[in-house]
Amino acid sequence: MEITLLPDGLAAGVALLLLLASVLGSMISAGLGAGGGLLLIVIMASWMPPAAIIPVHGLVQLGSNCGRAALTWRHIDWKVVAAFAPGVVLGASLGAWLLVDLPAQIWQLTIALFVLFLCWGPKLPKAAIGTPGIVIASAFTSFISLFVGASGPLVAAFIKQIHRDRFITIATFSTAMALQHAPKALVFGLTGFMLSDWLALIVAMIGCGFIGTWLGLRLLNAFSDQRFGMVLNLLLTALALRLLWQAGAAGAW
Repeated sequence: MEITLLPDGLAAGVALLLLLASVLGSMISAGLGAGGGLLLIVIMASWMPPAAIIPVHGLVQLGSNCGRAALTWRHIDWKVVAAFAPGVVLGASLGAWLLVDLPAQIWQLTIALFVLFLCWGPKLPKAAIGTPGIVIASAFTSFISLFVGASGPLVAAFIKQIHRDRFITIATFSTAMALQHAPKALVFGLTGFMLSDWLALIVAMIGCGFIGTWLGLRLLNAFSDQRFGMVLNLLLTALALRLLWQAGAAGAW
């Protein structure tokens, strides 16, 4: 397998922009709880070939979340992760079986409404955040992540319902997202995506993401749990409103 430094047609300036975006995105996710992945995919969508966006984004996010989980492993809620894992397998398997061109605006609308409810609606009942509820949430978000790559805010909003401690939230969210992004390499590899063309850039973006994570965790230390929860709610709301705007512009209603 021949590996090139840059994919054909991707300018060095664009590659540098993607590396900087990876630093900033990881810093945002580590320091504020979410949003970095969505920022990164928006930038990717402006400069990269459409067929490469979700596979490359998924692999970069896999590396970034693994790095964030490694740096915060003492705070991971392994019970939540254990319940999340089976849902990832179920959702990714179903998504691979149904890998078709689904209308993105429908998923954007669905994600946005769920995020707003989880941020500002009543607290979920215990049954919804128990093991069956986590498995269902994991399967649903893993399924849609194969098509739109924007399930992070929904997962973050769901985990925030389970934990109020900012370090547990970040650590558990990062581990859950690492699990969710892991099947993408296999799924898109089986569909013929030329990973070797993008591998060098992906590895470089993961390295830059680790730097961003380290910076973001320094920022996280400056927050209290209460302030972190409010900032995360406001950030998730802004992301949800952006998804609503996108869905409306695309004619979802």
